[in-house]
Amino acid sequence: MARRNPISGLLTGAAIGLAQDMLGPYPIGIYGIANTVVGYGASSLGAKLDVENAGARLLVTLGFYIVHQAVFFTVARGMVNLNMTWSWSHDILAGLANGVVGVVLYYVLDKFKQRA
Repeated sequence: MARRNPISGLLTGAAIGLAQDMLGPYPIGIYGIANTVVGYGASSLGAKLDVENAGARLLVTLGFYIVHQAVFFTVARGMVNLNMTWSWSHDILAGLANGVVGVVLYYVLDKFKQRA
């Protein structure tokens, strides 16, 4: 999100997703597709939003977690025909937890960026 370049976000998301696919139990490509969509969206949105605000970071992290889960679920059910169930309550709570951890990590990483 900080680079604000959709192509680098797309490629970074694809690389991380394919690495997850190789290490995980699901067919190769499911995480790759989901992370590519999220990487492109986050980089595109980072160019338009003030991503230095903690509240914006929390909402963006929560939103993209839900988008990731929705794309992952859609690809797993629709294209790969895996038997999965969707749980809104679990995904929202997990997204909030990711958002809080993300805001803390962004704060710590921003401190390192200011020293350099």
